[in-house]
Amino acid sequence: MTARFHHSLLALTISLLIAGCATTAPAPEQPTAVPPPATAAAPEEPVVYGQFPADTLFALLTAEIAGQRNRFDVALGNYLEQAVRTRDPGIIQRAMEISEFLGAHEQARDMALLWTEVQPENPEALRAAALQLARAGEHDEAMQMMEQVLLLQDDTHFDLLALTALQADSATRTSMLENLQRLLQRYPDNPQLSFAAALLLQEEQRSEEALALLDEHTRENRTAASIMLQSRLHAGMGKTAAAIDVLQQGVIEFPDDSRMRLLLARLLVNNEDHQAAIVHFRELVRQNPDDDEVRLALALVELEGGATEAAIQDLQALLESDPANEAVAYHLGSAHEQAEQWDDAVRVWQSIGAGEHYLPSRLRITQLLIQRQRTDQLATLMQNERALQPQLAAELYLLEIEALSEPQPQLAMQRASQAIKQLPDDSRLRYTRAILAERLGNPAGLETDLRHIIQREPDNAMALNALGYTLADRNERLDEALELIQRAHELKPDDPAILDSLGWVHYRLGNLDRAEQLLRDAFASFPDQEVGAHLGEVLWHQGKRREARAVWDEAAELAEDSTLIDATRKRLKAD
Repeated sequence: MTARFHHSLLALTISLLIAGCATTAPAPEQPTAVPPPATAAAPEEPVVYGQFPADTLFALLTAEIAGQRNRFDVALGNYLEQAVRTRDPGIIQRAMEISEFLGAHEQARDMALLWTEVQPENPEALRAAALQLARAGEHDEAMQMMEQVLLLQDDTHFDLLALTALQADSATRTSMLENLQRLLQRYPDNPQLSFAAALLLQEEQRSEEALALLDEHTRENRTAASIMLQSRLHAGMGKTAAAIDVLQQGVIEFPDDSRMRLLLARLLVNNEDHQAAIVHFRELVRQNPDDDEVRLALALVELEGGATEAAIQDLQALLESDPANEAVAYHLGSAHEQAEQWDDAVRVWQSIGAGEHYLPSRLRITQLLIQRQRTDQLATLMQNERALQPQLAAELYLLEIEALSEPQPQLAMQRASQAIKQLPDDSRLRYTRAILAERLGNPAGLETDLRHIIQREPDNAMALNALGYTLADRNERLDEALELIQRAHELKPDDPAILDSLGWVHYRLGNLDRAEQLLRDAFASFPDQEVGAHLGEVLWHQGKRREARAVWDEAAELAEDSTLIDATRKRLKAD
């Protein structure tokens, strides 16, 4: 129960008390006289304050106090009881609102229907009943209620009824659609009806019909909702240009509609028209100067669109207003990097403390410093970071090792050994050093680290697969290799890397049919160049040379670097 509920409940109770006191006239002054002779006592009538008896007011006060003490069951129970007892529209409405607030949907529906029973021509009661019925899944009855509102020429909410029907079955949606189309024949200019019908047509995958309906019925009576729906229909059909055109006209007609402008700006970004998107995001910032999400979106679009200096200024302003916003700091670092302001980028990223953006920012720092060939600065910085964040030492080592692995693998190996000396049982560090050992031509080092992992973690599928594949690729101890990979496969039967290893060891064992089957499965789910090279080699040795070339061609086309496939072709003299 919130303060808002407390206040509303108290306000109603006080208003009822005031109304009662205001209509209670003072008792006339009695003349002093001899009392009349005693007669039989008449039944005592209850004292009435205004239009409610005292026990009703007491029940409402009790409900108010119960709400303040979190006894919501008492509060709701009293209101429901008095709503039925008094049939007073104000109490009924409040009972319905409290029921809805507390999630008592059945009681809310009952109160809404009681309200229409007491005031059958009250549009507010009819609207409430329609929405409660729709939420209860009674869509036909909800339509009947809302149609009565339409007959009373009051505001309708057919759009909300359609939204509730989106989660229903197709038959329910079709029934509501037929009712809406019937009403549209009588009220062709009602935008609520046309929007609701188009929404249901969209859900039924009848986008062309939805567009035609909106065009027919909203041409002279366009609403922001119908324009946005038109745009979404075009976009859903792959007609991005048409979707943008609809919204561009829409923001002319509804220049202050932020939702429409935001939808347009996002579509423009998706269409890579960043300059046009920036114009609309800047207008959104003007309309919503305190919305930091919109301001951040503007800065990111500026950054993506090449307006780097503008992005830096906007991000700096955001960070000044909210220095703890690490997402803004992360993007500001990216903006500085894009502007080739390397030291500023590192400085801003370093300002990010332990949290969601801590490791991503340190990754960016390692990448930047390696690109700038500042390995000494990187070593010092990461050493300091590990001292400040010892609980993340392994993760920080891994970032540094990964950054060094391509340009300086020997230095990466030194850093990996340093890390393992400090954290000897971290399997991630051991695995990373094993991969580096293979790259540096040290198979014994690879095997030592992988066996260390397997000894401590017998179900480590990654280590089992890596050791098994290494043995198979070297064509050594194939029975052991098969056993290791099979154990990994049992742990992760759908992993394409393990399927590839299993296929490769069967190839080494001479089981070509089994190898082909496994490698086909691996390539289907992961068409990587290594898997393609293996599958092509198996097919080549089976005499399926045309298909082998086709597989190699496909894998090479998908790969950024096809050196492994080229080496396989050359080795097999398959060029």
